[in-house]
Amino acid sequence: MTDDELRQQFEDRSYPFDQWTHRAHVRLAFIYLGNHSFAESMERLRTGTKAYNEKNQVPEGPLSGYNETTTYAFLILVAATMSACGKLLENPDSDSFCDRHTRLMNRNVLRLFYSPAQRSHPDAKTKFIEPDLAPLPKILNTT
Repeated sequence: MTDDELRQQFEDRSYPFDQWTHRAHVRLAFIYLGNHSFAESMERLRTGTKAYNEKNQVPEGPLSGYNETTTYAFLILVAATMSACGKLLENPDSDSFCDRHTRLMNRNVLRLFYSPAQRSHPDAKTKFIEPDLAPLPKILNTT
């Protein structure tokens, strides 16, 4: 599936739910960051994921549904990788990016930055909570 197809199907909520994997999340972050500012990418992921989850009847609970901290932290990891390693020269599309940066394919990578208690804090669902184990990487200014 091309980047445009993934983005379109996510936005119109037709993307198959059984294919809504961690890799699909990372691909979408790459796609949005390649076309929008960090803030706009975050807003698109936030509103899109909430709507996609609602359409697919994903229950909101302490360990299920949308989590602002998880989404924001992963977006930082993708943006920092893109800025440090070159967004388009090495990665012409989101699949290439995922294949090249396999450390991002580990859905548990946030455990390097967050304790389970910090990431599952009730506030983490609705606002970004800073990590308690190690700082997230900086996004380099590439301009």
